[in-house]
Amino acid sequence: MRQPATRTAVPAQSSGPAPAPGLDDFNTVPSAEAEAALLDCCGSHRWAQRLTAHRPYPDLDSLLAAADEAGYDLAPADLSEALAAEVSPGLHDTAPHSAHLALRAAHAAYESRFGHVFVMCLDGLEPAEQPDQVLAGIRARLAHEPDQERVVSADEMRRLARGRIIDLVSGS
Repeated sequence: MRQPATRTAVPAQSSGPAPAPGLDDFNTVPSAEAEAALLDCCGSHRWAQRLTAHRPYPDLDSLLAAADEAGYDLAPADLSEALAAEVSPGLHDTAPHSAHLALRAAHAAYESRFGHVFVMCLDGLEPAEQPDQVLAGIRARLAHEPDQERVVSADEMRRLARGRIIDLVSGS
């Protein structure tokens, strides 16, 4: 019987952060599949095409930096397209009826004023804190001028896209 060969462990060489578990898959799937996955992160076709075209990304930080850069470069029509693909943050079904009514009225007032859904990144907030934060956010942002609100909405879209990309490549 032959003895298994012994191997000497060689430390792995790294030139930066290790790729996220799903980053290799993201980098190698067909372009149409990568673009479709990115459209779930941000509804701008131009944004998704740009990120797809610049693959492969060596690590998650590089992908996030590219996403931020593409987000800052969105033309007004691209931002409108991304906002049209969004759904306003809502409440859990178990929330009181009055809370649902208040939030529905706030969303309607916001959409009437700005012509698009209210977007807000809720990453890092406990579910119980989210309804109050959304209502407070809508109320505060209703006082914005339309140009100021587009800047805030674009920033919120970038934050949402970052969190969604992290989920996408980490498999959560």
